[in-house]
Amino acid sequence: MIRARVWLTCAAMHDPVSPVLLRPALIGWDARQREVSLVIERPFKGSEILTKMKGWVTVDVERAEAILTRHGRLKLLDDRELVVECEGPEQMLALERDLEQAFGDQVNLEYDR
Repeated sequence: MIRARVWLTCAAMHDPVSPVLLRPALIGWDARQREVSLVIERPFKGSEILTKMKGWVTVDVERAEAILTRHGRLKLLDDRELVVECEGPEQMLALERDLEQAFGDQVNLEYDR
């Protein structure tokens, strides 16, 4: 199993950025007839945090997600950093090749080679 951190190009500053989850999502309810004090706190999944980057990065995040998940699995490492997990080096190299063809230098993977 190989894990690689996913880096995308920021649309505003054109620097490489990688989304991180700073705190879990907080979900609550509004009720018409009474107050509901129940709150659910949960982290995003890897694909959820990637789709939240739409408009903030220079690539189509849905297309990037499709390519990333074709070769591996998106997840949040330690509930914080977006990574893609691939079964082995062949899958990681194929993923890098497909990302390069689709996005040029706008998406990069960081891992120990």
